[in-house]
Parts: sequence; C-alpha cells; structure tokens
Amino acid sequence: MEKKTKVAKKDFIYGLGRRKRSVARVRLFTGKGQTMINEQPIGEYFKNVSPVQFFKPFDLTETTGKYYATAKVEGGGKAGQLGAFLHGLSRALSEVNPEKFRKPLKSAGLLTRDPREKERRKPGLAQSARAKKQSPKR
Repeated sequence: MEKKTKVAKKDFIYGLGRRKRSVARVRLFTGKGQTMINEQPIGEYFKNVSPVQFFKPFDLTETTGKYYATAKVEGGGKAGQLGAFLHGLSRALSEVNPEKFRKPLKSAGLLTRDPREKERRKPGLAQSARAKKQSPKR
C-alpha cells in the first residue's frame, strides 16, 4: 500500500461572504493565478456577467495581478452567489492591509453585508408573503 504524501498548504487569507441565501468561502492567495469558483474559472461560472463586475475589489484596491482567489459558493442563485463572492473577496482583501484597502472597499459598499432576503410566506394568507385573500362580501 502506497502512502500519500501531503502537499504543503499554501498560505492564504480567508474571507466569508454572504448574500441572500448564498454563502461564499473565499481564499485569497498572493501571486499570479486564475480566480476559480467551485473549481471552474470565474468567467465560465458567471457566464452572463461582465468581468469588470467580479474583479471590482481588485480594481478598487489597485491589486489586479498581485492576488488571485479560489472560492466555494453554495446556495441561492447566480446573482446571490456573485454578491457573496464579492463580499468574501472584499473581506479577505481588507485583512491583507486594513489601513490601505478598507476605506475604498467600505466606500464602495463591498464590506457591508446586504441584509435583504426573500420574506417568508405567512399562513392564512394567499400565495405570497403579504397578499391577502379576496373578501367574499358583495
């Protein structure tokens, strides 16, 4: 029986991002590499989204090409997953250099967790969260 040799883990900075029902666990690495989401290139995973949008945190902190990220994203739809990824990436970047990176990310609203979620449906009402049943009078 062969023994598996352990590969040394690379140093990374961790950032957790959330949006709607999506959760993104982001690892930020130093150096050049391809940003991957769920083991797919980011452009392939988010096909209908402009690359400018998902590299916004790198553009704001002027670190394009200095860092790359890998992420595991689960839950929700593509829009929520993209928001969760951006939140996690921004949190990881702000830990790299808080004095320099935190202010531009905060002013762009990327460090704030967006609390908006779908409202739950209440029992006794019609199909949606707030729709009332029609009154039988008249």
